Amino acid sequence: MEQRRNGQQRGSVQVGLTVDIIKKEDQRSGKRTRGIVQEILTNSPFHPHGIKVRLKGGTVGRVAAVVTGPEEPGNE
Repeated sequence: MEQRRNGQQRGSVQVGLTVDIIKKEDQRSGKRTRGIVQEILTNSPFHPHGIKVRLKGGTVGRVAAVVTGPEEPGNE
C-alpha cells in the first residue's frame, strides 16, 4: 500500500514545504489555510490531529495536508 505524505507524520513535514493547516479557531468549520512552514512545533514523531507548525507570517495550526516540496532557493 502506498503511503501518502500527510500531516500526521513529523517526517513528512519539513521547513520550506507548502502545506494546508487548520487553525485552532477553524477546527469546527475545517477551513484550511495554505502557507510555507517556518517552524515545526510538535516534537513527537506522530500526532493524530496533525503536526503543529508555524507558517511564514506567524500563523500557527495543525497540518492537514502537504501540498508541495521545499521551495527552490531564491523563490521566497
